[in-house]
Amino acid sequence: MVCCVKVRTEKRVLIYTKNGEGYVHDNISASVDALVAICNTNGILTDVTDNPSVFTIDKLKTFRAVIFSNTNNEAFDTDEQRDAFLLFIQGGGGFVGIHSACCSERDWPWFWAMLGGRFVRHPKFQPFTIKIIDHNHPSTEFLNDTWAWEDECYFMDNLNPDIHVLLAADLTTVDDPDRQDYPGKTFGDLFPLAWYHEYDGGRQYYTALGHQIEHYSDPQFLKHLEGGLLWTIREKPSN
Repeated sequence: MVCCVKVRTEKRVLIYTKNGEGYVHDNISASVDALVAICNTNGILTDVTDNPSVFTIDKLKTFRAVIFSNTNNEAFDTDEQRDAFLLFIQGGGGFVGIHSACCSERDWPWFWAMLGGRFVRHPKFQPFTIKIIDHNHPSTEFLNDTWAWEDECYFMDNLNPDIHVLLAADLTTVDDPDRQDYPGKTFGDLFPLAWYHEYDGGRQYYTALGHQIEHYSDPQFLKHLEGGLLWTIREKPSN
């Protein structure tokens, strides 16, 4: 019996964009272009696909990390593909989730725990203030104490208690008439938006930011993504 997928040392990542039935973001092409550019700058090879047939034990062996870039709903077609992905993580593979990646595989508790949470809802797209919780991470070390941002403020449940929160929305700056229903005061006036952790053998980084096409040409957001990816694959910037 195969116990895990041993990850290779070659710097190669998979950028994955599959969406199941439901809403599909118009930012996917922009997000892929931005990620490929980040990887090229840092000497990382990339494969890009929305085809879940790539999730086999043999194919996943070629990657250091898998990036779910604005995936949504069903990310896989079969349980065999899910098993291959699980074994990849257990073998030390990295995972990066961007924006609606938290809306993927909504019926799979292991996936929620691996990513760090499961999407519940968001108020309308709007400007709000982000508080930097942890400056000691390559995805946030360049930011000031607060970050003025415009996005969908994602709220999640089933948050894994071992996540290390990097960014949090200041809910006092979010126009949200449904706040009393969720999240209420679960986290006081803050709600986690980005984090990292290590789960079930692998490294994971997630950011809820990135709804707009324009975000993928924003210098600070690109540094945020770059820092998260490089931490996940245990690399430092090459520039």
